[in-house]
Amino acid sequence: MHFLSFTVTTVTTLCVALMISPVLAKEKKHEKPMDEKAMMEMWQKLATPGEPHKQLASLAGSWTTTTKEWMEPGKPPMESSGTVEMKSVLDGRFLQQEFTGSMMGQPYSGIGTTGYDNLRKKYVSTWMDSMGTGIFLMEGTASADGKTITLKGGHDEPGGGHMTHRAVWKLVDQNSQIFEMYGAHKGEKEMKGMEIVYTRRQ
Repeated sequence: MHFLSFTVTTVTTLCVALMISPVLAKEKKHEKPMDEKAMMEMWQKLATPGEPHKQLASLAGSWTTTTKEWMEPGKPPMESSGTVEMKSVLDGRFLQQEFTGSMMGQPYSGIGTTGYDNLRKKYVSTWMDSMGTGIFLMEGTASADGKTITLKGGHDEPGGGHMTHRAVWKLVDQNSQIFEMYGAHKGEKEMKGMEIVYTRRQ
């Protein structure tokens, strides 16, 4: 990574860290404060894409999707098809996808971003779509072989209440993926609500 590619946020965070480090040093005298050079080297290392980022970048391309949605337990799912364009952005740090299709029988489009936070050692994702005005956030970890990423998140519901979600993203191979979404209202049993099968366009 080139030093000039630090974002404004990273530089700002670094400056704040340098300013508060003497204060932290007074509070924790047993910890030696990090000097400026070491701090810069640490941030440069954290900002450099690694293997998780390379794996995400390898998914860039055009995909077709088949979606199943379970609206009620015990009833067959609604099925629909769609298309997805995935691209690697910000010098390989994030994977962005643009989805076009249908959801619950209505035209639907969405934009998602997935990355791997080197500092927290977690995958992070955002999702926004044409059926809402909020941004859905999830985070999680991968299996030992890196082929199954499990993400967790939640959202508030109209009229009160909160729903938790668990997503299982299976990177089957370079040409196929399976994304499963499970959800649960507070105090209720988790149920599978959606499954999307991605197939790369040849």
